Amino acid sequence: MTTHKWGLVRDCMRKDVTEVDGKLDVLSALKIMKKVGATCLIVKRRDDNDEYGILLFSDVAKKVIARNRAPERVNVYEVVAKPVLMVRPDMDIRYCARMFDNFSISHAPVVENEKIVGIVSYYLLVLQGLPDLD
Repeated sequence: MTTHKWGLVRDCMRKDVTEVDGKLDVLSALKIMKKVGATCLIVKRRDDNDEYGILLFSDVAKKVIARNRAPERVNVYEVVAKPVLMVRPDMDIRYCARMFDNFSISHAPVVENEKIVGIVSYYLLVLQGLPDLD
């Protein structure tokens, strides 16, 4: 039986993370997502006592589109998931995937020394964690 070494979150995370203010309207946030090619945005903390949030396409679909709300009239803070579960860059990919399953999440910020250094998703875990597909 062969055992595959999956690697660490740092090996598959996306390092270019875009942060936005929670007061931004959803339409503007979607424009930013499109411009930077991101599937999620990190919502900044308002102060030291606040927590980070994450805005996903699924949040927009469920809380804006499905409810027939105008995205230019809805603020990001109204639909964002907050607080957000975070992972460490030295976490094994297997445990990150298990955490995603256990908590029914699909994305997580990667935090090192209290700073967000990346973002990881199921897509990135599978794409980067699998052996060479060529």
